[in-house]
Amino acid sequence: MRRSKIVCTLGPAVDSYEQLKALVEAGMNVARFNFSHGSQAEHQERYDRVRKVSEDTGRAVGVLADLQGPKIRLETFAEGPVELVRGDEFTITTEDVPGDKSICGTTYKGLPGDVSKGDKIL
Repeated sequence: MRRSKIVCTLGPAVDSYEQLKALVEAGMNVARFNFSHGSQAEHQERYDRVRKVSEDTGRAVGVLADLQGPKIRLETFAEGPVELVRGDEFTITTEDVPGDKSICGTTYKGLPGDVSKGDKIL
């Protein structure tokens, strides 16, 4: 039993049944769907095709759904990178401020509506 996974991202380049079957026969056992691109209908067709190829070949093919969340980036720090240690208080603001050890701006202006004071942000 193989303990590793061979993941292939599906898209227009491998949309035919034959191309997908060739990937499975070559060892692909996880089909990755990048939901940053394509429509729901396109992804549904690809999913149905993966299930059909899996059934026809008798090989299990997992599905990995790559869901894009909001792209949250910090703005720049005035004097370069800073290192925070547990217990440091750090503010992320939507204001345009020079970043330092206590505060930094973010590119994601919707952040205040998505989090509350004290929330952990990874």
